[in-house]
Amino acid sequence: MRRKLVIGNWKMNGNRAANSALLSGIVAGLNDFGADCAVCVPAPYLAQCQQELQGTPVAWGAEDVSVHSCGAYTGEVSAAMLVDFGSTYVLCGHSERRAYHHETNELVAQKAVAALSAGLTPVICVGESLAQREAGETEQVICAQLQVVLEAIRPEDVAKIVVAYEPIWAIGTGMTATPQIAQDAHRFLRDCLAKKHPAAAEAVQILYGGSMRPENAKELMAQPDIDGGLIGGAALKAADFLAIIQAV
Repeated sequence: MRRKLVIGNWKMNGNRAANSALLSGIVAGLNDFGADCAVCVPAPYLAQCQQELQGTPVAWGAEDVSVHSCGAYTGEVSAAMLVDFGSTYVLCGHSERRAYHHETNELVAQKAVAALSAGLTPVICVGESLAQREAGETEQVICAQLQVVLEAIRPEDVAKIVVAYEPIWAIGTGMTATPQIAQDAHRFLRDCLAKKHPAAAEAVQILYGGSMRPENAKELMAQPDIDGGLIGGAALKAADFLAIIQAV
């Protein structure tokens, strides 16, 4: 049985004082809820996470990674640098990176390869826009986003990734896919994984990333193919983040 996983994505939020209060609140409130827990934070705060979370049940990671291992790439952060600060996870292809930085499916795949090569777990984000959903293109879009990654990585590495389904129309809008809509997308993504590596498909955690909140987390995570959440706004409040984890 797949273990549940809840990852907080801080996006471009935080400061040292607020981070410390948030992290200590999460650690203090954690019980054995039967779920894994992590935070993906802005790169400047990785050192703080390492200092404050080492030895706790909470893992940490980054929101992006470079495809390059080192060199003259001003402003980029390599996978090895993330590992140097104890990172476990890294987000690859979040919808905001795809939209604001024009990241292609191919670039996201290269980032996943770089992450895996360094021993990181890439969280591959896929999702459709409202226009794409209304046009009946959801499966076509999310399969294409995932397929390019699956073609780039080694078959034996399929089981080492995490997938996050984040319908763009439900991010930061307050709109949330119904549990059945979310389950259908997750089941479809698992079927896509199975075509590449049937055994790994049943092991890969697929997270829901579209405005999961304490109020809807339990019903969403009760679906058979929803293995946790990639949490945005609710991850910035310890009580809300813990309530989502507890919903497992």
